[in-house]
Amino acid sequence: MQPTIKTFGELKQSGYRPKTVKEEVRHNLINAIQQKQNPFNGILGYEDTVIPDVERALLSRHNILFLGLRGQAKTRMAREMVNLLDEWIPVVEGSEINDSPFAPISIYARNLLEEMGDLTPVRWLHRSERYGEKLATPDVSVADLIGDVDPIKAANMRLSFADERVLHYGIIPRSHRGIFVINELPDLQARIQVSLFNILQEGDIQIRGFKLRLPLDILFVFTANPEDYTNRGSIVTPLKDRIESQIVTHYPKTVNVSQAITEQEADVLDEQLQRVEVPDMVKMLVEQIAMEARKSEYVDQKSGVSARLTISAYENLISTAEHRAIKQGSKRTMVRISDFIGVIPSITGKIELVYEGEQEGPTNVAYRLLGQGIRTLFTEYFPDPQSFKKGRTPEKAKAKPTPYQTIIDWFGSGNELMLMHDENDEAYRNHLYKVEGLYGVVKHYYPKADDAQATLLMEFLLHGLAEFSLISKKGVESGGYSFGDILGSMLNINFGNSSEDEEDF
Repeated sequence: MQPTIKTFGELKQSGYRPKTVKEEVRHNLINAIQQKQNPFNGILGYEDTVIPDVERALLSRHNILFLGLRGQAKTRMAREMVNLLDEWIPVVEGSEINDSPFAPISIYARNLLEEMGDLTPVRWLHRSERYGEKLATPDVSVADLIGDVDPIKAANMRLSFADERVLHYGIIPRSHRGIFVINELPDLQARIQVSLFNILQEGDIQIRGFKLRLPLDILFVFTANPEDYTNRGSIVTPLKDRIESQIVTHYPKTVNVSQAITEQEADVLDEQLQRVEVPDMVKMLVEQIAMEARKSEYVDQKSGVSARLTISAYENLISTAEHRAIKQGSKRTMVRISDFIGVIPSITGKIELVYEGEQEGPTNVAYRLLGQGIRTLFTEYFPDPQSFKKGRTPEKAKAKPTPYQTIIDWFGSGNELMLMHDENDEAYRNHLYKVEGLYGVVKHYYPKADDAQATLLMEFLLHGLAEFSLISKKGVESGGYSFGDILGSMLNINFGNSSEDEEDF
C-alpha cells in the first residue's frame, strides 16, 4: 500500500531513513536469500551458474556487465532486479530526476526545500517506475543519455544559457535512484561511452558548458554480445574498468531445461491446446533442433542460436497441426513428425550461416538440423541401429539380428509409403499400418502405448531409420514424405529416374 505521508516534515517524524539504490538491493537480496526466495522469477537454467554470480555482485554493490550471446535472458535478468528495490520511496513533488528530500541534487529541489522546508510536498514513487533502459545504437547522443541545453525553456523562462534551470535532463539523470540498463553496449560510439566515465566513478556530469555536480544514485547494468564485442564494436577500456562485475551467460545446458523455458515463454492459446495434443517426444525434438544448431558446422557459432528459435518453432508446430485439423474438420489431433515442415521458417530466420551453410542454403540447413535432431533423439526411444552392425574384431564379426529387418525388407521388396501432411488422422494411421513389422517394433518397446501414441512412434521410427540410411526418405512438393528402399533410391538418383514431383531433402 502506498504510504500516506505528504510532506517532508511528516516524513522525518515517521522515522524514515533513506538508503542508496545499491543498499536497497543488497538489503532486500539478503532477506530473499534468508527466506529461500528467488528474486529472479522465470529465469531457468541459471540457478547454479549466473544467478549466484549476480547475487554476489549485488551484495558487493557492483555495477554489472552481462556478456553473452543473443537470447540468453540478459535483459530479462536486469529487469527482474526491480523486484529487489523497496516498493515505495519518497521523492520531492515535481522533481524531474526523483530527488530525495533528504539529499536533493537538482536546482529545482534544492530551491523548493530551501523555500518550504518541512512543508515541501512529497510524493511516493513505486519501484516499477524506477527502471530505465536504452538500446545502444550508433545514433545515440550525449544529449539522449546525459542531457542538453533547452533553448525553448530558456526563452519561456527568460533565462540565460548560463543558468542551470535551462538544462533538459537525459535518460540517465531521470533514472536517478533507480536501475538503468544499456543494452548492446559495444554498439555505443566510443565518444559516447567516454561520457559515462564520470557518472560511474566521480558522480558529476558535463552538459555543453556546464559542469554539474550530480551524485547520481544509480545501479548500472550493461549487456553485450561477444560477437559485437569483438567485431562490430568494443567497450572502451576505461569504461570496462569502471564496471566492477562481468558475468557470462550461457544457453540451456540440457534439453529438459530448454523445454521448460520454451513452454514458459511460448504464446500458445488455450483453444489451440484443446485442439492439438503435443507429446513429450515432439517437444524434445524441438529443443534438440536448437542443440544441433549450436554445434553445427553450417551455423555461425559466434553469433549463437537464440532461445527464441525453439519458442517460435514450438508455436509454429502447434499452429501447423491446428491448421491441418481445421482443414479436415477434426476437433482433436496430435502433432506429427511431418508437422515439422511448419517449423522450417522458425529455423531459417533464427540462424546465421557460415560460408558452407550459405552454399547449402538456409532451407537445406534447416532440414539437415531437423534430420540430425531426429537421429540424436531416435536412440533415446529405440535401439541404436548402428549397434547391430558387424564389428571388425573376430568376436564381433557376426552382426546381431536387428529388430528393424522386417521393415527394411518390406521396403526392399519394392514397396513405398507416401505420408501426406494434410491427411486426416485415420488415413495417416492406415498408411503406417501397411508397413510390415512397423507396428510390431513399436508395441515390443512400448506395449502400453495407446493408438495415437503408437501411430506417432511408428512415424518417428520411419524417419529415424531414414536418418540412419536404412530406408530412403524424400520430400514431396505437395507436402509430405515418401519412404522407400534405400538401394532403389540410390539407383534412381544415379540413373536420373527420380520423379519430377519429388525433391530429395
